[in-house]
Amino acid sequence: MSLSRPWFLGLVAALPVIINAGCHESRGAQTDPVGSRPSAVPVANAVPAANAAPAANAVASARQPMPESPSAVVAVASAAPTAPGNTAAATQQGEAPPALLDDRGKPLAQTDQRPTLTSPSFQKRVTAVARAILTGDVEPALEAFFPLVAYQQVKDVAKPERDYKFRLVANFKRDLLEYHRALGAAASESKFEGIDVSEKDAKWMAPGTEGNRLGYFRVLRSRLRFTLPTGRSREFELTSLISWRGEWYVVHLHGFK
Repeated sequence: MSLSRPWFLGLVAALPVIINAGCHESRGAQTDPVGSRPSAVPVANAVPAANAAPAANAVASARQPMPESPSAVVAVASAAPTAPGNTAAATQQGEAPPALLDDRGKPLAQTDQRPTLTSPSFQKRVTAVARAILTGDVEPALEAFFPLVAYQQVKDVAKPERDYKFRLVANFKRDLLEYHRALGAAASESKFEGIDVSEKDAKWMAPGTEGNRLGYFRVLRSRLRFTLPTGRSREFELTSLISWRGEWYVVHLHGFK
């Protein structure tokens, strides 16, 4: 995870729904045509219904070998803001977020469980990122970002909360707004189609890697896919996802700077 820079990244009626952090790498590519994405495992198409439950097929399971297919695609419902007071759709989106603290309020420790793309919590987080890109409202997308309590355990620096807030989170919000502007005036009318994850490239980063105290899984260069009202397709890079206790979280959205 690019733990040497500031990093860690609502919920909508139904939306489509991955970690490295080498701060020495250049920023990720700008929007690219859909045709440039790698071959992927076929899955269900995005569902346009406003209150449809997420449909997702993906390849991943804890402590199992990487699949041979070059990538996995997760597709969910189209992105549309949830109406005020409409909690039914939120319930359908999936389970409560994974616990970060024990019953005494003490941070839970990292595990070596391999994250899965089919996790309802992961799909919910990707949906939150997509909604922020579509609406320009970035605050709800923070649920998708690597948790502070996890960062404090992983990053071996003094006052990690400052690096977290002023570098990582600040860059995450900046990049969400950058992608929102890139969609143009019709951003709110665009549709989130899904996310492509290069599952075969996910790897376990051992403790000590990149100066971090704990190990984690990471996967780089995932792609968020959108369709504009005109039918034109746009893609945005999700640069880095890393794991905490068997779940994927965003660390860098657009490059490592």
